[in-house]
Amino acid sequence: MHAVIESSTSPVARSRYLRSARTGPATTSSLGLAELLTGIADEIAGETPDGPSCPVLVLPLDDISALALARRRAELAPRFLLPEQTEDQLLRVADKAALARTCAALGLPHPRTELPTGTDEAAAMAWSLGLPVVAKWSRPWLLPSGRGLRSTSIVGSLAEVRELYDRTPEAGSRLLLQELLPAGRDLDWFFHGYVDSAGRCATGATGRKERSWPDGAGLTAVGRWTANPAVDRAACELLDALGYRGVCDLDFRLDRSTGAYHLLDFNPRPGAQFRLFADSEGLDVVRAAHLDLTGRPVPAHSPAYGRRFVVENYAALSLVTSPRPRYAAGPDAARPGRTEFAWYAADDPVPALAMGLAWLSHLLRKAVGAVSRRLRSGRARHPATLPAPARTTPDQLTQR
Repeated sequence: MHAVIESSTSPVARSRYLRSARTGPATTSSLGLAELLTGIADEIAGETPDGPSCPVLVLPLDDISALALARRRAELAPRFLLPEQTEDQLLRVADKAALARTCAALGLPHPRTELPTGTDEAAAMAWSLGLPVVAKWSRPWLLPSGRGLRSTSIVGSLAEVRELYDRTPEAGSRLLLQELLPAGRDLDWFFHGYVDSAGRCATGATGRKERSWPDGAGLTAVGRWTANPAVDRAACELLDALGYRGVCDLDFRLDRSTGAYHLLDFNPRPGAQFRLFADSEGLDVVRAAHLDLTGRPVPAHSPAYGRRFVVENYAALSLVTSPRPRYAAGPDAARPGRTEFAWYAADDPVPALAMGLAWLSHLLRKAVGAVSRRLRSGRARHPATLPAPARTTPDQLTQR
């Protein structure tokens, strides 16, 4: 295993299963990524008996990498194992505005979505959808770092909508406004799958989001492998209609008023919780990709309902801010199943330790910053700005 990571200090780099870990290219261009991967492949070729004839499996873990690999697939394919994907195919689902059009064309439930072309129109559309609304940047991988722009946010006033729309030039893509489906217990679900070269999705599985961070609208902090035929059917029909190939991660939310599962997001890559769906033989979507792209059959997936996935740091934050469970215990909750942790593994504990230290440092910085701000705000004002003391007379003085 060789990893391309954001920072050399990432806990991922501490895993004993990595042969090497290096930071990504300075630019986000597909050419820069292709050159970096080719260099890694050259190093791997020098370490293996088969040399250049041994292709390398590449797994993108974010949208921008998936799009870059699809764009360069023709030139990378001789040396790298990649599913049959084109950039245009991926943009139909990775671009949030395009995903809304795709769902409309296929008749798949999707939250009402508007794409304003001006500040006043954005405010009018938000009012029509009903505040609060979900605001998304259609291509979040283009957002600049360090500017405070989030890929998805919930805005509760027209002033916020106007302010956010005015930042469109720096965001790099269009702002879309989306109806906010009510949150609640047992409403958030996800589907992970791998569609092989023949168009089969034998490893598709559904999970229920039991905790998230931020609470009720964020990433999965605790998830459970739970059967949901309606979500499974909707996902498989969509993948078939798109002619999709490769790994995917889809998010759904149930609208109780209609009973329909609305597709919220489609990630053309492994999701962060893909290891939830590892069966008793260790088969997951990544292993399925490896088997298929190396020309071997992918065995049938054996469901392990009740299996849980826990992201330790986010689960703790979710529990502190919202102790009440956001799900109703079902039959799968009673089944004995292994818990897969995002960071801790008995045979590879160092990444979990590194993550814990990093988070402790982060929390200490936040605490110090909060105390510092409080001390600054509590300091006495400059004497020149203080009001003059009131005059007193001997009659007003009280003896201690």
